Amino acid sequence: MNQNEENILRESIRSIIRHVKSKRLNEENELRQIIQKMMDFDLFESSTPDVDPAPNKSTGINVLEELLKKIIPILETDYKSLTTNSDQRQSYRAHVINAVDNSLTPAKLNNQAGEGDLEEEIEINVGDDGPDDKFIDIRTDAEKSLDQKEEDPRDAFGADIGGDETGRNVAYQSYKKIESSIIDAYELLANPEDQELFYDYLIANLKLYFEKFEEELANQVDEPTNQAYDMAKKEQPAQSSEDDIELDL
Repeated sequence: MNQNEENILRESIRSIIRHVKSKRLNEENELRQIIQKMMDFDLFESSTPDVDPAPNKSTGINVLEELLKKIIPILETDYKSLTTNSDQRQSYRAHVINAVDNSLTPAKLNNQAGEGDLEEEIEINVGDDGPDDKFIDIRTDAEKSLDQKEEDPRDAFGADIGGDETGRNVAYQSYKKIESSIIDAYELLANPEDQELFYDYLIANLKLYFEKFEEELANQVDEPTNQAYDMAKKEQPAQSSEDDIELDL
């Protein structure tokens, strides 16, 4: 092998070595990139916020949130069914909020009452029967029924509220569906602060949701029309009348 051939061989070997090193370096770079992507993905996953809402600091608000999920869809459906006029919806709203207050007031008073107050009430109520308690009614059941007028429960439901009767009646039906859920949710709470927050925020949210429903009704757009359609609609009855006359002749 002469010197020239040896130089060519050496250069070829160097070229092969450079190629191998370059290929290995590329492979290492590719591996690093893959590892980095995996690390980035893991970091992203760990930093992604939880889609579930965090609970509130107040148990009363947490309980209220679950209650609203149950009752608001019912109230929305019934409220938006009152489309004849706004008086019906205003009456509905007033009766529902008043009913909530009436349902929770006894529960609030029971929770606030102390043992001393209960003992005092018992002592006052215990005693000799009055003259009315000694009266013996000798009337027959038929005679008694004549003096008793069956009271419409909707009248008691809407006492001292007034307003549109249709709105009252629909509110009465709605409230029968949700009353037990409201009372059960409130009675879960024993902490006075939770009870107060539950009550205040329930009333506030009902009012806000009713305002939201009203805005949604007001924003409903009538179906678009045009002059040609309106004219054709007006002419349609007249054309039908002429056809009827021709047939009669």
